[in-house]
Amino acid sequence: MTLSEKSAYLKGLMDGLDFNKDSAEGKMIAGIVDLLQDMASTISDLEENALAVSDELDEIEDDLDAIEEYLMEFDEDEDDDDDDDGDEDYDDDDDYEDDDDEDFDFDEEVVYEVTCPTCGEVLSLDEDMILNESIHCPKCNELLEFEFDEIEEE
Repeated sequence: MTLSEKSAYLKGLMDGLDFNKDSAEGKMIAGIVDLLQDMASTISDLEENALAVSDELDEIEDDLDAIEEYLMEFDEDEDDDDDDDGDEDYDDDDDYEDDDDEDFDFDEEVVYEVTCPTCGEVLSLDEDMILNESIHCPKCNELLEFEFDEIEEE
């Protein structure tokens, strides 16, 4: 039995008992039954809305899965195209020397090592810290000052 059916049953019982709705007790019971009917109606509406939202979310999830599959296929096709560029006379090794000592990843942050002249502590600082122009040594609290000119790009 649903909440709406239960509240309707209680209203029927109230009407069947022939309560005097003008007495204090009758007004209270009638008010409680009306409240229960309103609550049952509201909860029913909320359940319907929750189901509709759930269905919409399922559709969105399916659409996102389809987009992800499409993008993965596109990425795989692009990787295949990179392997065979149609230029068979071109040799990658002729124009590019792979030197492990000079590998540079532009996504990685550059870290500078600075030695404190007072205590000899070696500090690893990033560019933002050096741009602040000074920092206190964590070991001896000596103020280390920096002059930072623009880096020459290689």
